[in-house]
Amino acid sequence: MEATATVHAQVREYYGETLKTSDDLLTTACCSDEAVPEHHKPILSLLPDEVLSKFYGCGSPIPGALTGQTILDLGCGTGRDAFVAAALAGPEGRVIGIDMTEAQIDVARRHQAAVAESLGFDAPTTDFRLGIIEDLAASGVEDESVDVVISNCVLNLASEKEQVFREITRVLKPGGELYFSDVFVDRRLSPEAQADPILVGECLGGAMYGEDFRRMMAALGWADVRTVSERPLEVEDPALRDMLGNAVFTSRTVRAFKLPDLIEDQCEDYGQVAIYKGGIEGQRHAFTLDDHHVFEAGRPMLVCGNSAAMVQNTRFGAYFDVLGDRSTHFGLFDCAPAPASGDGAPMGSCC
Repeated sequence: MEATATVHAQVREYYGETLKTSDDLLTTACCSDEAVPEHHKPILSLLPDEVLSKFYGCGSPIPGALTGQTILDLGCGTGRDAFVAAALAGPEGRVIGIDMTEAQIDVARRHQAAVAESLGFDAPTTDFRLGIIEDLAASGVEDESVDVVISNCVLNLASEKEQVFREITRVLKPGGELYFSDVFVDRRLSPEAQADPILVGECLGGAMYGEDFRRMMAALGWADVRTVSERPLEVEDPALRDMLGNAVFTSRTVRAFKLPDLIEDQCEDYGQVAIYKGGIEGQRHAFTLDDHHVFEAGRPMLVCGNSAAMVQNTRFGAYFDVLGDRSTHFGLFDCAPAPASGDGAPMGSCC
């Protein structure tokens, strides 16, 4: 508990006092250079400069098909992603933002009425709460009350990561989605690096080792966690680079669905075919499930049982036709893409 309190104090000081804007960051780990999705740009143009200038994120973790959904933004900061999610969810949606830095929450709260008016909403659909992501119950987030959990370069700041993901599991509805961007590292860092306040504040000290993350998620019941996109991070500051040695960092966007009865720890073949019908805003002609599943609208794709469940038994089900069921098993799914043919045979994809 003492270690957790220390990390919380470090993060509050770094994001509440040390950093005034994203220009004060020493590395690019907490500052995304990803291209902004085109359908997000009109929304971002409506947001106040104060919200945008204090944005510290490493990706664009806002999935599609959010209309009418309840979304939880962990470590919402000044509300940039929460406001974008609110716009995409529409007036019937709801966005809860949680952050433990009072200075950040104050900014989000101060602007939420004006943002709602700019979006054409009668009242704000955002609810910003001061709290810690290790204890969502204390912030009033009930069991199975959330459709989508998002987070942008914040989970690395949690000292009790397993507890955070345990809470995420608790609050998500069956079929709900976890979609987040964060910093990962190719090895376990030294205790000194993990405790350094600057490395922690720059989202490097608490970066998750990929294999430890996989094991933790499996233990919590998440058998198939997908990478959507990934990019390398360079640490150019000589003093920080020296402390980190040869560790290699990446910014990764990850998604997983709460489907414990349908998701297996291997890609199994049931002869199922998924067809994207199109229509998701920003991905009308092709839907990206992960870094090796891009569904072209109208084109059949042979998929494993896990991928079929992800697009059929979630909110994406309205946008997909899935042919076949699990009545016949054909063994492990062949991860080698099947060659396209002129006779309309479905295209394969790797799980």
